[in-house]
Amino acid sequence: MDVLSDVIASVRTGRPHSSRTAERAPWGAWFHASSAAGFHVMLAGSSWLLPEEGEPVRLGVGDVVFAARGSAHGLADSPSTPLTASEPIVLNEIRPTDPEAEAHASAVMLCGAYRMDGTRSHPLLDELPPIIHLPARLGRGAPLRGAIDLLAAEMERPGPGTDAVVPALLDTLLLFILRAWYEEQPRTGWAGVLGDPEISAALRALHDDPARPWTVEELGRAAGLSRAAFARRFTALVGRPPLAYLTWWRLTTAARLLRDGDAPLAAVAGQVGYGSEYAFANAFKREYGIAPGRYRTAPTSIVESAPSPMSRSDSERSVS
Repeated sequence: MDVLSDVIASVRTGRPHSSRTAERAPWGAWFHASSAAGFHVMLAGSSWLLPEEGEPVRLGVGDVVFAARGSAHGLADSPSTPLTASEPIVLNEIRPTDPEAEAHASAVMLCGAYRMDGTRSHPLLDELPPIIHLPARLGRGAPLRGAIDLLAAEMERPGPGTDAVVPALLDTLLLFILRAWYEEQPRTGWAGVLGDPEISAALRALHDDPARPWTVEELGRAAGLSRAAFARRFTALVGRPPLAYLTWWRLTTAARLLRDGDAPLAAVAGQVGYGSEYAFANAFKREYGIAPGRYRTAPTSIVESAPSPMSRSDSERSVS
């Protein structure tokens, strides 16, 4: 996979939620903080985004709001309208649109949520602001606009296959939202990574085969750069040296394999590049503060309280 697709696959879980809603003024909804990433798309009319911090933002047709980490926020017809707690979106609750209700609505929106595994993360998502506002101009004529139109049409007129089409379109929409955001950012951090063909090529190779005993020189060849030039550029953009990122990705991948499957620990160790179960268990416990066997079976609350591998210093990391 390319890096963006792989990152989303590593943190997404379950099926996405979605709904199409029509609101008549006065109306106001407050979305409490949650572990799910959420979005709103204005299909008709207008509304106001009310972030937990900062000034209200007026939303027009085609605007997209995205809360990557489920940050609390409000939506209303006016900044002064009282807000009521929003009910969670019910999975697969797709009903034909009421044309009369939409004709008299002051706002028609697509809303949705993506379940995220709180035990896993990635700096590509961590560096996003709490609330992203993509004005319509960023999506006009672009793939994002096409994904929105297809999803809106399917939600308006569900038919045979809708239960399969909508989740696929929601996953596509998520990728296009992130792509549109990063394309507008200065070429630093992960915006720089995604816009750098050489570093992206090396990351793709690393993500495709994390078990391979990579060296900086080999990754540099995958990027078409000298060892020194690759190491400097990779570290500047990604924020850590190539082999430190490799170690982190191996353990992140292992965490996903442990929670999502039942392969023996020795098999998981081999899949992520560790020569023995003992070496893998030591590295995993050093990074997560919990043995891999216990991590697999522990309640989510215990797993989420474990330290994130990204919080460790690069000097503490090693590649087995």
